[in-house]
Amino acid sequence: MTDPHTIDLPDGRPLVVHDSAPGAQERSVPVVVWHHGSPQSGALLAPVLAAAEARGLRVLSPARPGYGGSPRVPGRSVADAAADVAHALDALGVTRCVAVGASGGGPHALALAAVRPELVTGVVTLAGIAPYDGTETWFTGMADDGGLRAALDGPAARERYAETAEFEPSSFTDGDYAVLAGAWADLGDDAARAGREWPGGLVDDDLAFVRPWGVALADVSAPTLVVQGGADRVVPRHHGERLLAGPPAGELWLRPRDGHIGVLAALPVALDRLRAA
Repeated sequence: MTDPHTIDLPDGRPLVVHDSAPGAQERSVPVVVWHHGSPQSGALLAPVLAAAEARGLRVLSPARPGYGGSPRVPGRSVADAAADVAHALDALGVTRCVAVGASGGGPHALALAAVRPELVTGVVTLAGIAPYDGTETWFTGMADDGGLRAALDGPAARERYAETAEFEPSSFTDGDYAVLAGAWADLGDDAARAGREWPGGLVDDDLAFVRPWGVALADVSAPTLVVQGGADRVVPRHHGERLLAGPPAGELWLRPRDGHIGVLAALPVALDRLRAA
């Protein structure tokens, strides 16, 4: 694997961006910007690479602030992180891309399309979380909502929660565990590493999810495919329906039997569907 790019942002911070085709000769290859989940390092994942390479696509995977060598930014919003990615894409000479986000990456893929509509030609969210609306129903169906609830009480409360938080096994279905033991095994390994080495990234993600995102879903003009698992216990199916209420060119693809990880198997077909739109 090649070394990632380190992009200097306008405020002097570095942003780490992993690239499946970093050579200058690859600049004309169509680009997928992969917005990783929470927690993840931003490193390129084998199933994402396989889906992209089979379709002649280049993958760029930025590490959000707080993850994978990109320094934390206290108080960052979803839109702030999207603006960082937009700057990195400009620095890399990317003029058109498809934004794909998994789980906590979903909001960031949508935000990139909202802040830079001329750059993003399509969006896919896979088990993406919806904007917090201040209601109790937003949490309905989550097997473990402790981190998000702690985030409602502010940064100090969320940091305290992180000190003792442990993964809730019932968050995943049997199907999720099977997928993690197979094709998406490196996602599980990467998430465990990110949780150990960059716990602040997850804290800052949760804080950003329960605050205003800084963009409106109605500003996402690109064709948008919202893929949601009907059996998801991390980001329940109603979040997909909430996301669909925003983008004018949105489509919901509900996969009734999929859980939070199982739904990722839809990535290849989702890319085909979006490219055909």
